[in-house]
Amino acid sequence: MNQIDLAGRTVVITGGARGIGYAVAQRALASGAEVALWDIDSERLERARGELSKGGKVSVAVVELTEEASVEQAVQQTLEAHRKIDVLINCAGITGGNGTTWELAPDVWRRVIDVNLIGPYLTCRAIVPHMLKEGYGRIVNIASVAGKEGNPNASHYSASKAGLIGLTKSLGKELATRGILVNAVTPAAAKTEIFDSMSQQHIDYMLSKIPMNRFLLPEEAASLILWLSSEDCAFSTASVFDLSGGRATY
Repeated sequence: MNQIDLAGRTVVITGGARGIGYAVAQRALASGAEVALWDIDSERLERARGELSKGGKVSVAVVELTEEASVEQAVQQTLEAHRKIDVLINCAGITGGNGTTWELAPDVWRRVIDVNLIGPYLTCRAIVPHMLKEGYGRIVNIASVAGKEGNPNASHYSASKAGLIGLTKSLGKELATRGILVNAVTPAAAKTEIFDSMSQQHIDYMLSKIPMNRFLLPEEAASLILWLSSEDCAFSTASVFDLSGGRATY
């Protein structure tokens, strides 16, 4: 495993209690960072803190990412625990199940957009001013290859991730001269608990589209995400990095 230098950095990870977010937290701690896990699941957060604290300083905050007040409260809790926020990794996301666009209920469609797009907007809005004061920051948004291609029977998820790519590009350009770099990664499916909300037919469809003929490993995602979170990433911003096993064509 290559060494990524995050010594002295504080990394906020939304959705950090499980899946890719948890793998990112493990690698961040191994790289010398302090970690703040934000998640809606208080029980899983406490379990994650207990497991991860063996590797370094870990704080947790129970956050409803779609509510501005909850996000602001989490920022204050994190600053009290760590004094600063250097890195924001927006990992939290939901699929909303599968169905054709005309079959998906409006409340389900809206909830996916709220969590996957409005949530990252609110976290960026709350944290960027603190990064600006320090003159340094890294933001990595976990989008999806579905945001590039548009998966059938997942219009809500695909649209939310396409929107997250657009947010990344806009915010990255706004901050390009301020010491804060903003990038996105576009994974193909990783076999995590998120599969529990998908049909087997959709899982099989996603696998059939990956030339490497396997799903992404969370630790593979963590490697790229944390390089983008480091000082070694110095001239890439407003950009999108592929993690699709050869599926993406642009």
